[in-house]
Amino acid sequence: MVFGGPSPEHDVSILTGLQAARALQSSGGAGRVEAIYWTKAGGFVSVDASLEAAAFLDGPPKGSRELRFVAQPGGGFFFPRGGVLSGERRLELSAVVNCCHGGPGEDGTVQAALDMAEIPYTGPTAAAAALGMDKLAFAGLVQAAGLPALPRRLVLPGSEAPAGDGFAGPYIVKPRFGGSSIGIEVIDAWADVVRYVGLGGPHAARGMVAEPYQDGAADVEVAMRSYPGFELSAFARALRRDGSGPILSYKDKYLGGEGMVSAPRELPAQLPESLQKELAEAALTVAGLSALRGVWRLDFLVSSSGESWWVNEVNTIPGSLAKYLWVGGAERSFPRLLADMVEEARARPSARWGAAGADGTALRSAAAIASKLAQ
Repeated sequence: MVFGGPSPEHDVSILTGLQAARALQSSGGAGRVEAIYWTKAGGFVSVDASLEAAAFLDGPPKGSRELRFVAQPGGGFFFPRGGVLSGERRLELSAVVNCCHGGPGEDGTVQAALDMAEIPYTGPTAAAAALGMDKLAFAGLVQAAGLPALPRRLVLPGSEAPAGDGFAGPYIVKPRFGGSSIGIEVIDAWADVVRYVGLGGPHAARGMVAEPYQDGAADVEVAMRSYPGFELSAFARALRRDGSGPILSYKDKYLGGEGMVSAPRELPAQLPESLQKELAEAALTVAGLSALRGVWRLDFLVSSSGESWWVNEVNTIPGSLAKYLWVGGAERSFPRLLADMVEEARARPSARWGAAGADGTALRSAAAIASKLAQ
Protein backbone atom coordinates (compact mmCIF):
# COMPACT_ATOMS: atom_id res chain seq x y z
CA MET A 1 0.00 0.00 0.00
CA VAL A 2 1.34 3.43 -1.00
CA PHE A 3 0.16 6.72 0.48
CA GLY A 4 1.35 10.31 0.85
CA GLY A 5 3.27 11.83 -2.02
CA PRO A 6 4.37 15.32 -3.15
CA SER A 7 0.82 16.69 -3.40
CA PRO A 8 -1.34 19.30 -1.63
CA GLU A 9 -3.48 16.32 -0.62
CA HIS A 10 -0.54 14.61 1.08
CA ASP A 11 -2.11 14.62 4.55
CA VAL A 12 -5.48 13.27 3.40
CA SER A 13 -3.66 10.53 1.52
CA ILE A 14 -2.01 9.46 4.76
CA LEU A 15 -5.42 9.14 6.41
CA THR A 16 -6.75 7.03 3.54
CA GLY A 17 -3.67 4.82 3.56
CA LEU A 18 -3.80 4.18 7.30
CA GLN A 19 -7.55 3.44 7.17
CA ALA A 20 -7.00 0.97 4.32
CA ALA A 21 -4.08 -0.68 6.11
CA ARG A 22 -6.21 -1.23 9.23
CA ALA A 23 -9.06 -2.67 7.19
CA LEU A 24 -6.79 -5.09 5.32
CA GLN A 25 -5.07 -6.18 8.52
CA SER A 26 -8.38 -6.75 10.30
CA SER A 27 -9.76 -8.88 7.45
CA GLY A 28 -7.13 -11.55 8.06
CA GLY A 29 -7.11 -12.70 4.45
CA ALA A 30 -4.71 -10.18 2.96
CA GLY A 31 -1.53 -11.63 4.42
CA ARG A 32 1.15 -9.21 5.51
CA VAL A 33 0.35 -5.57 4.73
CA GLU A 34 3.38 -3.54 3.67
CA ALA A 35 2.94 0.20 4.19
CA ILE A 36 4.96 2.48 1.90
CA TYR A 37 5.00 6.16 2.77
CA TRP A 38 5.72 8.54 -0.12
CA THR A 39 7.29 11.61 1.44
CA LYS A 40 6.60 15.23 0.53
CA ALA A 41 10.10 15.36 -0.97
CA GLY A 42 9.34 12.39 -3.25
CA GLY A 43 11.24 9.60 -1.48
CA PHE A 44 9.77 6.26 -0.41
CA VAL A 45 10.11 4.67 3.02
CA SER A 46 8.73 1.52 4.59
CA VAL A 47 6.69 2.23 7.74
CA ASP A 48 4.70 0.33 10.34
CA ALA A 49 1.18 -0.16 8.97
CA SER A 50 -0.35 0.24 12.45
CA LEU A 51 0.89 3.82 13.00
CA GLU A 52 -1.47 6.69 13.82
CA ALA A 53 -1.74 9.88 11.75
CA ALA A 54 0.18 11.98 14.29
CA ALA A 55 3.31 9.92 13.64
CA PHE A 56 3.63 11.64 10.23
CA LEU A 57 3.44 15.25 11.43
CA ASP A 58 7.19 15.78 11.10
CA GLY A 59 7.82 13.64 8.02
CA PRO A 60 8.89 9.99 7.96
CA PRO A 61 8.07 8.39 11.33
CA LYS A 62 10.70 7.01 13.64
CA GLY A 63 11.78 3.56 12.55
CA SER A 64 11.14 4.17 8.85
CA ARG A 65 13.34 2.31 6.39
CA GLU A 66 14.43 3.91 3.14
CA LEU A 67 13.28 2.34 -0.12
CA ARG A 68 14.56 2.75 -3.66
CA PHE A 69 12.11 2.50 -6.55
CA VAL A 70 13.13 1.06 -9.91
CA ALA A 71 10.79 1.55 -12.88
CA GLN A 72 11.73 -1.33 -15.19
CA PRO A 73 10.81 -5.01 -15.54
CA GLY A 74 11.87 -6.83 -12.40
CA GLY A 75 11.94 -3.51 -10.59
CA GLY A 76 9.81 -2.17 -7.81
CA PHE A 77 10.75 -1.21 -4.27
CA PHE A 78 14.13 -2.19 -2.83
CA PHE A 79 15.77 -1.85 0.55
CA PRO A 80 19.22 -0.29 -0.13
CA ARG A 81 22.45 -2.04 0.75
CA GLY A 82 23.10 -2.39 4.44
CA GLY A 83 26.84 -2.86 4.09
CA VAL A 84 29.67 -3.44 1.66
CA LEU A 85 28.83 -7.12 1.16
CA SER A 86 25.07 -6.75 1.40
CA GLY A 87 22.89 -6.77 -1.71
CA GLU A 88 19.63 -4.94 -2.14
CA ARG A 89 16.50 -6.80 -1.09
CA ARG A 90 13.34 -6.44 -3.15
CA LEU A 91 10.12 -5.80 -1.29
CA GLU A 92 7.84 -8.53 -2.63
CA LEU A 93 4.34 -7.21 -3.34
CA SER A 94 1.38 -9.07 -4.84
CA ALA A 95 -0.23 -5.71 -5.68
CA VAL A 96 -0.03 -2.06 -4.66
CA VAL A 97 -3.11 -0.45 -3.12
CA ASN A 98 -2.79 3.12 -4.35
CA CYS A 99 -4.10 5.53 -1.71
CA CYS A 100 -2.48 8.66 -3.12
CA HIS A 101 -4.72 11.67 -3.74
CA GLY A 102 -3.81 14.45 -6.15
CA GLY A 103 -0.43 15.17 -7.71
CA PRO A 104 1.68 12.38 -9.21
CA GLY A 105 -0.22 9.70 -7.29
CA GLU A 106 -3.48 10.39 -9.11
CA ASP A 107 -2.47 11.95 -12.43
CA GLY A 108 -0.99 8.86 -14.07
CA THR A 109 2.64 9.37 -13.03
CA VAL A 110 2.92 6.66 -10.38
CA GLN A 111 0.62 4.42 -12.41
CA ALA A 112 2.98 4.57 -15.40
CA ALA A 113 5.97 3.90 -13.14
CA LEU A 114 4.29 0.82 -11.66
CA ASP A 115 3.41 -0.32 -15.18
CA MET A 116 7.09 -0.09 -16.12
CA ALA A 117 7.99 -2.15 -13.05
CA GLU A 118 5.26 -4.68 -13.93
CA ILE A 119 3.64 -4.36 -10.51
CA PRO A 120 -0.17 -4.70 -10.35
CA TYR A 121 -1.94 -1.79 -8.68
CA THR A 122 -5.45 -0.72 -7.74
CA GLY A 123 -7.37 2.20 -9.12
CA PRO A 124 -7.18 3.92 -12.50
CA THR A 125 -4.73 3.13 -15.26
CA ALA A 126 -2.26 5.81 -16.27
CA ALA A 127 -4.52 7.02 -19.08
CA ALA A 128 -7.70 7.08 -16.99
CA ALA A 129 -5.90 8.83 -14.12
CA ALA A 130 -4.58 11.54 -16.44
CA LEU A 131 -8.04 12.08 -17.91
CA GLY A 132 -9.69 12.31 -14.50
CA MET A 133 -7.16 14.84 -13.25
CA ASP A 134 -7.59 17.15 -16.24
CA LYS A 135 -10.82 19.07 -15.60
CA LEU A 136 -10.86 20.54 -19.10
CA ALA A 137 -10.34 17.21 -20.89
CA PHE A 138 -12.88 15.42 -18.70
CA ALA A 139 -15.49 18.12 -19.35
CA GLY A 140 -14.86 17.73 -23.09
CA LEU A 141 -15.43 13.97 -22.84
CA VAL A 142 -18.70 14.47 -20.97
CA GLN A 143 -19.95 17.07 -23.43
CA ALA A 144 -18.99 14.92 -26.44
CA ALA A 145 -21.06 12.09 -24.95
CA GLY A 146 -24.10 14.35 -24.90
CA LEU A 147 -24.36 14.41 -21.09
CA PRO A 148 -25.42 17.60 -19.30
CA ALA A 149 -22.33 19.61 -18.33
CA LEU A 150 -21.69 23.25 -17.60
CA PRO A 151 -19.57 25.12 -20.16
CA ARG A 152 -15.96 25.17 -19.00
CA ARG A 153 -13.17 27.35 -20.37
CA LEU A 154 -9.41 27.37 -20.00
CA VAL A 155 -8.20 30.63 -18.45
CA LEU A 156 -4.69 31.96 -18.97
CA PRO A 157 -3.31 35.45 -18.30
CA GLY A 158 -4.93 37.74 -20.89
CA SER A 159 -7.76 35.35 -21.82
CA GLU A 160 -10.71 37.14 -23.42
CA ALA A 161 -14.21 36.78 -22.04
CA PRO A 162 -16.10 33.88 -23.65
CA ALA A 163 -18.87 34.84 -26.04
CA GLY A 164 -22.46 33.71 -25.66
CA ASP A 165 -25.24 34.09 -23.13
CA GLY A 166 -24.56 30.73 -21.48
CA PHE A 167 -21.35 31.82 -19.83
CA ALA A 168 -22.24 34.80 -17.68
CA GLY A 169 -20.78 35.41 -14.23
CA PRO A 170 -20.32 34.80 -11.42
CA TYR A 171 -17.78 32.06 -12.11
CA ILE A 172 -16.23 29.15 -10.30
CA VAL A 173 -12.50 29.22 -10.98
CA LYS A 174 -10.41 26.15 -10.23
CA PRO A 175 -7.01 24.68 -11.14
CA ARG A 176 -7.13 22.70 -14.37
CA PHE A 177 -5.20 19.90 -12.66
CA GLY A 178 -5.99 19.10 -9.04
CA GLY A 179 -8.88 18.47 -6.72
CA SER A 180 -10.29 18.69 -3.21
CA SER A 181 -11.43 22.31 -3.57
CA ILE A 182 -7.86 23.57 -3.23
CA GLY A 183 -7.35 26.87 -5.06
CA ILE A 184 -11.03 27.19 -6.01
CA GLU A 185 -12.73 30.60 -5.87
CA VAL A 186 -16.08 32.14 -6.81
CA ILE A 187 -15.47 35.38 -8.73
CA ASP A 188 -18.10 37.75 -10.10
CA ALA A 189 -16.48 39.44 -13.10
CA TRP A 190 -14.41 37.95 -15.93
CA ALA A 191 -11.75 40.66 -15.59
CA ASP A 192 -11.22 39.59 -12.00
CA VAL A 193 -11.05 35.94 -13.08
CA VAL A 194 -8.18 36.77 -15.44
CA ARG A 195 -6.54 38.91 -12.77
CA TYR A 196 -6.77 36.04 -10.25
CA VAL A 197 -5.19 33.61 -12.69
CA GLY A 198 -2.49 36.16 -13.49
CA LEU A 199 -1.38 36.23 -9.85
CA GLY A 200 0.30 32.91 -10.51
CA GLY A 201 1.10 30.50 -7.73
CA PRO A 202 1.33 26.70 -7.70
CA HIS A 203 -2.34 26.12 -8.54
CA ALA A 204 -2.29 28.35 -11.62
CA ALA A 205 1.00 27.07 -13.03
CA ARG A 206 -0.68 24.95 -15.73
CA GLY A 207 -3.71 27.14 -16.25
CA MET A 208 -7.10 27.28 -14.58
CA VAL A 209 -10.63 26.65 -15.73
CA ALA A 210 -13.80 28.68 -15.20
CA GLU A 211 -17.46 27.76 -15.42
CA PRO A 212 -20.73 29.53 -14.52
CA TYR A 213 -21.54 29.41 -10.81
CA GLN A 214 -24.92 27.81 -10.07
CA ASP A 215 -26.27 29.48 -6.97
CA GLY A 216 -28.06 27.02 -4.69
CA ALA A 217 -26.98 23.94 -6.61
CA ALA A 218 -26.33 20.85 -4.49
CA ASP A 219 -23.28 18.61 -4.75
CA VAL A 220 -24.46 15.02 -5.20
CA GLU A 221 -21.98 12.17 -5.33
CA VAL A 222 -22.00 8.47 -6.05
CA ALA A 223 -19.24 5.88 -5.95
CA MET A 224 -18.77 3.08 -8.45
CA ARG A 225 -16.67 0.00 -8.76
CA SER A 226 -15.92 -2.17 -11.76
CA TYR A 227 -15.04 -5.54 -10.22
CA PRO A 228 -16.40 -8.18 -9.95
CA GLY A 229 -19.03 -6.17 -11.87
CA PHE A 230 -20.26 -2.60 -12.19
CA GLU A 231 -21.95 -1.46 -9.00
CA LEU A 232 -23.16 1.92 -7.74
CA SER A 233 -23.12 3.00 -4.12
CA ALA A 234 -25.86 5.04 -2.49
CA PHE A 235 -26.17 8.66 -3.60
CA ALA A 236 -25.11 11.33 -1.10
CA ARG A 237 -25.82 15.04 -0.94
CA ALA A 238 -22.91 17.04 0.47
CA LEU A 239 -23.75 19.51 3.24
CA ARG A 240 -21.88 22.65 4.22
CA ARG A 241 -20.65 23.30 7.73
CA ASP A 242 -21.95 26.37 9.57
CA GLY A 243 -20.21 29.51 8.36
CA SER A 244 -18.84 27.94 5.19
CA GLY A 245 -18.68 29.84 1.90
CA PRO A 246 -20.61 29.49 -1.37
CA ILE A 247 -18.83 26.26 -2.34
CA LEU A 248 -17.64 23.20 -0.49
CA SER A 249 -14.16 23.98 0.77
CA TYR A 250 -11.20 21.77 1.61
CA LYS A 251 -12.12 22.32 5.28
CA ASP A 252 -15.71 21.18 4.66
CA LYS A 253 -14.54 18.00 3.00
CA TYR A 254 -11.46 16.87 4.90
CA LEU A 255 -10.91 18.54 8.27
CA GLY A 256 -13.55 16.79 10.34
CA GLY A 257 -11.17 14.24 11.86
CA GLU A 258 -11.30 11.28 9.48
CA GLY A 259 -11.00 12.91 6.09
CA MET A 260 -14.00 12.42 3.79
CA VAL A 261 -15.57 9.96 6.23
CA SER A 262 -16.49 12.74 8.66
CA ALA A 263 -17.61 15.34 6.10
CA PRO A 264 -21.28 16.31 6.62
CA ARG A 265 -23.68 14.77 4.13
CA GLU A 266 -27.21 13.49 3.62
CA LEU A 267 -26.80 9.76 3.07
CA PRO A 268 -28.69 8.34 1.34
CA ALA A 269 -29.64 11.52 -0.47
CA GLN A 270 -33.35 12.23 -0.61
CA LEU A 271 -33.69 12.45 -4.39
CA PRO A 272 -36.67 11.69 -6.63
CA GLU A 273 -36.50 8.20 -8.08
CA SER A 274 -36.54 9.58 -11.62
CA LEU A 275 -33.54 11.80 -10.88
CA GLN A 276 -31.61 8.93 -9.30
CA LYS A 277 -32.26 6.86 -12.43
CA GLU A 278 -30.93 9.65 -14.69
CA LEU A 279 -27.81 10.14 -12.56
CA ALA A 280 -27.17 6.37 -12.44
CA GLU A 281 -27.39 6.10 -16.22
CA ALA A 282 -25.00 9.04 -16.60
CA ALA A 283 -22.58 7.43 -14.13
CA LEU A 284 -22.55 4.20 -16.14
CA THR A 285 -21.89 6.16 -19.34
CA VAL A 286 -18.97 8.02 -17.77
CA ALA A 287 -17.56 4.75 -16.41
CA GLY A 288 -17.56 3.19 -19.85
CA LEU A 289 -16.01 6.21 -21.54
CA SER A 290 -13.30 6.64 -18.92
CA ALA A 291 -12.32 2.94 -18.62
CA LEU A 292 -11.96 3.35 -14.87
CA ARG A 293 -10.96 0.63 -12.40
CA GLY A 294 -11.14 0.12 -8.66
CA VAL A 295 -13.49 2.40 -6.72
CA TRP A 296 -14.06 5.94 -7.90
CA ARG A 297 -16.50 8.78 -7.19
CA LEU A 298 -18.52 10.83 -9.67
CA ASP A 299 -19.75 14.26 -8.59
CA PHE A 300 -22.88 15.96 -9.97
CA LEU A 301 -24.40 19.39 -9.50
CA VAL A 302 -28.18 19.40 -9.04
CA SER A 303 -30.11 22.67 -9.30
CA SER A 304 -32.10 23.93 -6.32
CA SER A 305 -35.33 23.07 -8.15
CA GLY A 306 -34.09 19.56 -8.94
CA GLU A 307 -35.08 20.01 -12.58
CA SER A 308 -31.54 20.40 -13.93
CA TRP A 309 -28.33 18.51 -13.25
CA TRP A 310 -24.81 18.45 -14.62
CA VAL A 311 -21.89 16.02 -14.50
CA ASN A 312 -19.19 17.90 -12.61
CA GLU A 313 -16.02 15.90 -11.94
CA VAL A 314 -14.68 12.41 -11.43
CA ASN A 315 -12.39 11.53 -8.54
CA THR A 316 -10.46 8.44 -9.58
CA ILE A 317 -8.93 7.85 -6.11
CA PRO A 318 -11.46 9.40 -3.72
CA GLY A 319 -10.81 10.28 -0.11
CA SER A 320 -11.12 7.21 2.15
CA LEU A 321 -11.69 5.35 -1.16
CA ALA A 322 -15.37 6.39 -0.84
CA LYS A 323 -15.98 3.66 1.73
CA TYR A 324 -18.61 5.83 3.45
CA LEU A 325 -20.97 5.72 0.43
CA TRP A 326 -21.52 1.95 0.40
CA VAL A 327 -24.53 1.81 2.69
CA GLY A 328 -28.12 0.58 2.65
CA GLY A 329 -28.98 -1.67 -0.27
CA ALA A 330 -25.51 -1.00 -1.72
CA GLU A 331 -23.68 -1.87 1.49
CA ARG A 332 -20.19 -3.28 1.05
CA SER A 333 -17.65 -3.56 3.86
CA PHE A 334 -14.39 -1.69 3.48
CA PRO A 335 -12.29 -4.90 3.70
CA ARG A 336 -14.45 -6.42 0.94
CA LEU A 337 -14.03 -3.37 -1.30
CA LEU A 338 -10.26 -3.47 -0.79
CA ALA A 339 -10.01 -7.22 -1.35
CA ASP A 340 -11.92 -6.92 -4.62
CA MET A 341 -9.70 -4.04 -5.74
CA VAL A 342 -6.59 -6.14 -5.11
CA GLU A 343 -8.10 -9.11 -6.93
CA GLU A 344 -8.99 -6.87 -9.89
CA ALA A 345 -5.45 -5.46 -9.99
CA ARG A 346 -4.03 -8.95 -10.28
CA ALA A 347 -6.67 -10.33 -12.65
CA ARG A 348 -6.81 -7.34 -14.99
CA PRO A 349 -3.35 -5.89 -15.59
CA SER A 350 -3.45 -2.17 -16.30
CA ALA A 351 -1.07 -2.33 -19.26
CA ARG A 352 0.39 -4.89 -21.62
CA TRP A 353 3.14 -4.07 -24.08
CA GLY A 354 4.92 -6.08 -26.74
CA ALA A 355 7.33 -5.63 -29.62
CA ALA A 356 5.43 -7.77 -32.12
CA GLY A 357 5.93 -6.31 -35.59
CA ALA A 358 9.28 -4.72 -34.82
CA ASP A 359 11.15 -7.22 -37.01
CA GLY A 360 13.98 -4.99 -38.16
CA THR A 361 12.55 -4.30 -41.64
CA ALA A 362 12.60 -0.52 -41.12
CA LEU A 363 16.17 -0.67 -39.82
CA ARG A 364 17.46 -2.75 -42.73
CA SER A 365 15.89 -0.43 -45.29
CA ALA A 366 17.00 2.79 -43.62
CA ALA A 367 19.70 4.98 -45.19
CA ALA A 368 22.53 6.39 -43.14
CA ILE A 369 21.33 8.51 -40.21
CA ALA A 370 23.77 11.22 -41.24
CA SER A 371 22.05 11.55 -44.62
CA LYS A 372 18.71 12.13 -42.91
CA LEU A 373 20.18 14.86 -40.73
CA ALA A 374 21.39 16.67 -43.81
CA GLN A 375 17.90 16.98 -45.29
